[in-house]
Amino acid sequence: MSQSPALPDETRPGRSALRVADAAATIDFYRDVVGLRVRNRDGTRVTLGTGERPLLVLLVDPTAEPRDERETGLYHNAFRVPSRGALGAALERVREEWTLDGASDHGVSEALYCTDPEGNGVEIYRDRPRDAWPRTDDGSVRAAGAPLDLEALAAAADDGAGSNGSQLAPDETTLGHIHLEVSSLDAARSFYAERLGFDVSMSFAPGVCFFAAGGYHHHIGVNTWNQRSTPGDGLGLAWVEFVVPDADAIDAIRERFDDGVASVTAIDGGIEITDPDGIRIRMRPAE
Repeated sequence: MSQSPALPDETRPGRSALRVADAAATIDFYRDVVGLRVRNRDGTRVTLGTGERPLLVLLVDPTAEPRDERETGLYHNAFRVPSRGALGAALERVREEWTLDGASDHGVSEALYCTDPEGNGVEIYRDRPRDAWPRTDDGSVRAAGAPLDLEALAAAADDGAGSNGSQLAPDETTLGHIHLEVSSLDAARSFYAERLGFDVSMSFAPGVCFFAAGGYHHHIGVNTWNQRSTPGDGLGLAWVEFVVPDADAIDAIRERFDDGVASVTAIDGGIEITDPDGIRIRMRPAE
């Protein structure tokens, strides 16, 4: 299958939605550790984010089944902070309130990893400037996996992490990317690159592939490391949203799925498409 027309360069992640059983514990984690604020509560739906934008939706369902070890879905949500000082402040919050699972210097970025109370992976990271990203001989982005100097990062922490104080992530924080566990890299590449229109940005290690728009290092990662094989419909990832510039971009995406191979539904001014593993991808125009 030939490559689909590329998504607009301005395409970016918007929000991610999680089905959770314990609302209180999950809200506390994303507020006290990640640094998000509660923007809205409406019954069993809680929206968290910064002062400027929503980033995470919690869909509370205490009766939902836990995710099975065979089920595809979320590997981690990755929240991007705007500076090294803000990442240092995030490290302080993790150390004071939670447990750090890992940390890496990827060359393109510096990243911290932890797990929320419901078992969902979380990355908090900051990008290096694009002109400092490592490249292969053909100009492609090349990420790495070196250890991160945590004490140097802690020393760089902003006293206020921006204008909000160290207990809140800066307003410029975004959902930088999402990483998924899928059953097949070939099927994921066919869907996300050849159909949806992301570029394959990196594919440098066994069992993993990355996709992006606009030359970014990745907006979506997919891996088969844990050999997941069954779509999940309980706790965990409910959907992930990407924002495109306008309604014309939505129409172009819808036309690429007119053959009915994937499920496409109109929703919230945009569309929702189901990938080969049952993961729901929402595309909406910018407001």
